[in-house]
Amino acid sequence: MTQADSLVEYGSRRVIITITAIFCALLEIVDTTIVNVALNDMKGNLGATLNEIGWVITAYAIGNVIIVPMTSWLSQQFGRRNYFAVSIMIFTFFSFMCGNAHGITELVIFRFLQGVGGGALLVTSQTIITESYPQEKRGMAQAIYGMGVIIGPTLGPPLGGYIVEHFSWPYIFYINIPIGIIATLLTLQFVRSPKYGEKKAAKDIDWLGIGLLALSVGSLQYVLERGQEDDWFHSSTIITLTITAVLGIYFFIWRELTTEHPIVELRVLKNGNLRVGTILSFILGFGLYGSTFIIPLYTQSTLGWTALQSGALMVPSALTTAFMMPIIGQLLQRGAKQQYLAAIGMFLFFLFCFWGYSILTPDTGNDAFFWMLILRGFAMGLLFIPITTMSLMTLKGQQIGQGAAFTGMMRQLGGSFGIAIITTFMAHQNMVHRNALVSKLDVNNPMTQQRVSGIQHSFIAKGMSADVALKSAYQSLDYQVFKQASVLSYMDVFLYLGIMFLICVPIVLLVKSKKAQKIDLGEAMH
Repeated sequence: MTQADSLVEYGSRRVIITITAIFCALLEIVDTTIVNVALNDMKGNLGATLNEIGWVITAYAIGNVIIVPMTSWLSQQFGRRNYFAVSIMIFTFFSFMCGNAHGITELVIFRFLQGVGGGALLVTSQTIITESYPQEKRGMAQAIYGMGVIIGPTLGPPLGGYIVEHFSWPYIFYINIPIGIIATLLTLQFVRSPKYGEKKAAKDIDWLGIGLLALSVGSLQYVLERGQEDDWFHSSTIITLTITAVLGIYFFIWRELTTEHPIVELRVLKNGNLRVGTILSFILGFGLYGSTFIIPLYTQSTLGWTALQSGALMVPSALTTAFMMPIIGQLLQRGAKQQYLAAIGMFLFFLFCFWGYSILTPDTGNDAFFWMLILRGFAMGLLFIPITTMSLMTLKGQQIGQGAAFTGMMRQLGGSFGIAIITTFMAHQNMVHRNALVSKLDVNNPMTQQRVSGIQHSFIAKGMSADVALKSAYQSLDYQVFKQASVLSYMDVFLYLGIMFLICVPIVLLVKSKKAQKIDLGEAMH
């Protein structure tokens, strides 16, 4: 019996371990998006500026991205069960501290530490679930895990909207506490650790690697999260941290390839499938988090919906993905090629984006989104498991855990890059479209004069004086131009996002697969 087989669980133990791991993955992912709809309430309550309150999201993401690549090594050092349990405790404790924060500085520090605890939950959950299932059922194990990963970002906004509307913002953190306590107890009772080799002595630990990783990834995440607000390279902080990130990544790669005991085993990227898989995971994160960001933003800022309405809009898409996951797991078990499923998923995501591009207007109705978002749900279901299995299928033993950490980190970074690029692109396109629309509004044009006069008369009918009504008419026309420019910018985002996924279709089809080989997703995944 191999070591991987010795970790396989059966019956109620496997059910309990699976539920525990999924809840932990969900806790971590929901917390990346749940705060988005509560930022306004936090801002007022804590007396913070808009710039300061954005750190609540940034700090969590930085904590996450720093810890994810180190999870394989930390599991080895402390034993997977212990590391997983302590991570849940850290996450739960700092969830309580976030809810209890009395100022913005406290909240940001606690969110960073919550992110450090949460980063471990994602990759370790995947490993624990995979190893609990026998080899022939590991496609299904990935499907179960994938449900949590894909549904999590979508569940955040409606859940956050409901809590803020009916309770108060600290409760978005407090709901983690009972789940965290139960998950810790179940982990200590049921989860087993694989037997690792010798723990590294303190002198063998790659402290320089840990420092360079934290510095480079933390700086990169800051630049991505804050760049747009700080006006990118007009800010000395952004310039300094960009240089720090580039040099940090260069020296980190050099260190990991030359040291005897690397903190992150970069040599595993020699595997062609994993290299393609990490790129596709990045694009998946770009699409997943980018679309989860852009649709609520459009419905709230342009259509005037509430946070709860915007969040609820995404629920059918999440349910479709949940429905798809076991089906995809079954198809893979029966020998379906990952490349073909992923290529279909990429093409469906392109169709979803093109559909979005074609229906956006300044007053699109609720019904117009339903089938479009169902299609997004199908696409996400077809992408997650095939990309993960394709990345890991030619790896063996300990490499699988290292590969899973890479794909997890790239998915997170893809989301950060996606949101940063989308916000920058939209700010630029807003200006382009606004200038184009204003150039067509000539005040001497009879059509323009007629329009202004019509709006002015409607204001006069409401009791305004002629001069105030004229000023209001011009303001109203300016607002309409602004709204139309915004809609055109959202359309551009959908179009270019769709084209990016369409370009990936032939790339996915070129990935090699081993014939007549059972894919082992979790063999000694540690």
